[in-house]
Amino acid sequence: MTKLLKIIVLLLLSSTAFAESFVIKDIRVEGLQRISAGTVFNFLAVKVGDEMSDDDAKSIIRTLYKSKYFSDVGVEEMDGVLVIKVTERPAVSSIEFVGNKDLDSAELLKSLSQIGFSEGQVFEQAMLERVELELQRQYFSRGKYGVTIESEVTPLSRNRVGIRITMAEGIVATIGAINIVGNTSYDDDELKVDFQSSTGGYLSFITNDNQYSRQKLSADLETLRSFYLDRGYVDFTVESTQVAITDDKKQMYITINISEGNQYRVKEIRLAGDLIVAEEELFDRVVIKKDALFSRKAITKSTELLTNRLGDDGYAFANVNAVPNIDRENKQVSLTFFVDPGRRAYVRRINISGNSKTRDEVLRREMRQQESSWISTTNVEQSRARIQRLGYFEDVNVETVPVAGTVDQVDLEFGVTEMASGSLSAGLGFSQSDGLIFNANVTQKNFLGSGKHISFGFNNSSVNTVYSFGYTNPFVTVDGISQGFNAFYRKSDAGEANLSNFTTDQFGGDVNFGIPISEDNRIRLGVGFEDTTINLGTDPAQVHRDFIAREGDNFQAIPLTLGWSRDTRDSSVLPTRGMAQSVSLEVATPIGSLQYYKLRYKTSWFTPITDSLTFAMKGNFGYGEGYGDTEELPFFENFYAGGIKNVRGFKANTLGVKDTANGNALGGNMLVAGGAEIIFPVPFLKKQLRSFRLSAFTDVGNVYSDAQDFDTGLLRYSAGISAIWISPFGAMSFSFAQPFNEQEDDETESFQFSLGSTF
Repeated sequence: MTKLLKIIVLLLLSSTAFAESFVIKDIRVEGLQRISAGTVFNFLAVKVGDEMSDDDAKSIIRTLYKSKYFSDVGVEEMDGVLVIKVTERPAVSSIEFVGNKDLDSAELLKSLSQIGFSEGQVFEQAMLERVELELQRQYFSRGKYGVTIESEVTPLSRNRVGIRITMAEGIVATIGAINIVGNTSYDDDELKVDFQSSTGGYLSFITNDNQYSRQKLSADLETLRSFYLDRGYVDFTVESTQVAITDDKKQMYITINISEGNQYRVKEIRLAGDLIVAEEELFDRVVIKKDALFSRKAITKSTELLTNRLGDDGYAFANVNAVPNIDRENKQVSLTFFVDPGRRAYVRRINISGNSKTRDEVLRREMRQQESSWISTTNVEQSRARIQRLGYFEDVNVETVPVAGTVDQVDLEFGVTEMASGSLSAGLGFSQSDGLIFNANVTQKNFLGSGKHISFGFNNSSVNTVYSFGYTNPFVTVDGISQGFNAFYRKSDAGEANLSNFTTDQFGGDVNFGIPISEDNRIRLGVGFEDTTINLGTDPAQVHRDFIAREGDNFQAIPLTLGWSRDTRDSSVLPTRGMAQSVSLEVATPIGSLQYYKLRYKTSWFTPITDSLTFAMKGNFGYGEGYGDTEELPFFENFYAGGIKNVRGFKANTLGVKDTANGNALGGNMLVAGGAEIIFPVPFLKKQLRSFRLSAFTDVGNVYSDAQDFDTGLLRYSAGISAIWISPFGAMSFSFAQPFNEQEDDETESFQFSLGSTF
């Protein structure tokens, strides 16, 4: 008997409850167990002293049923006393889920409580049936069409019930085939290349790309639309989609029926509306051109660039809409970009949050957007990028918030997530080029939140023993001029680094200044002092003997450094876009006992290919020579190649000219190295790690004893995969590379790594 029918019957029966109306002397409720009498009285529209009629009885029954607290309600009169007899619905004592692997029990209980199905609530069979249907729907959305759901309601003492919902999830239905019908210009494989759904491959048991889901199919249909609309098919439509499932609920067959239509070209492009910027300048922002194929992607990009240009002049809420006028007879489209700049907006206030350690001034001095001036989208983005490049924050977000009660003011809300900018460490590390490393370092890139850099370190390995101290103030003036100084002592054993057998003892220091000359460009000036003592080991190279015989074994150098750098990367740690390049010239002045110069150029370039892939290129070039009384570049200042720092796959520092006596590498005064890589996220992770990345790379490089010896045929090549992790213990790098053109005297090393040291 349905609830409605039961209420009707009870109402009909209640019409005979009273022979005639009566005045209520008292009200008594019978049958209550958990619910208080006061709760019942709150639902009653009558009270003691009121006249009670049949209509009032029907109203009481109807109201108490609607409260959902009771499964049975009766009304009687006994000597002027209104007696209400009720049977309470049982309460839910417990809810248990069994067999659910895809759906988390805690999350299920939380979501069900929001619809009134939880422990302590009144039990309703209709609600339980709704829960079963919702669980089934969720499994269907995950492609598990063979799921079965059974509920068991167990009566308990004190009018309670326990609910047990058992789910046999089954397996996700896999895709047997995806058929596209109606495509004449492109074949199925070309259309499906960017689909999330597929019939699977060798790695499908990991990637699950062959498992059907409604969400993935919807995304694939939009991908298909974009494919055609970006190639001029204005009239493209998806006419229908059929999804058939086999009787065993294990395989899905998808058929997509499409109508390609005709290809259209752009007839003309117009600008309309309030053109507050010169029309010629706006047209420069339109990337889609006359006579080109219609492209929704190009139109969207043009709209974005036009909006950003208006935003540079303070029109932060500008609206640009592209309206096509389709000429189907001639298969042409006329595009009109309607420009509505809105009101010019001014920045009232710039608020910063999340910087619990870093002082506000450290962030504000990077701001290119100023308060009380009109907003510029370019300046806002530059401000965000400059703060990100500081290296103090994991993430930097900015939000434009309209000021309440105004039409032309906004606040900028910068939110930062700080990361550890300093470290105090003492420990062990290992790298294949340096061997066992013991280090103790104190580094603070953001000392006391001031943005100043301070470091003190001790590093001991089989190659190097280093003591160092450094200090840099990046804003010694308000214009952004930096000042720093460094002091060091270094003892190196070249023989342990795969080089010819000699050791060096060096101490010295330098003072340097950095001067900004534009938004992304700086020049660097520095002067230093170095004292170097050379000790030749047993069986040294003849060229080293000759140099020591000619120049001595103790040298003082006064190097001057002039450098230029440009950095437009989105991050200084693990960038995904932008470019960094630097040129430096180091000249050992005639004041010292050696005169030489070293010219270096480094560059790295990053550009996104897709949302998850980044293409990167790098270059590293160096050249040095002696001058004046020094005939050649001192051998202990030579460049070296090979190893995880440049040409991976070859043993560290082993490329280039070898000592004919013992085969050890001598290095050279000219370095040429570079490479390219595709950076991609860690597969199979739902949430990517910001401090970890993988890449497939190719490296090239070598060193030469003189520029005249440069020969592209002597360059060494390798390719492989690498991983970089910025861990709490320092940077860690791993690579597996295969050399392409190694020669007989080359030393190769496929797997290379560096742990506990920078690279």
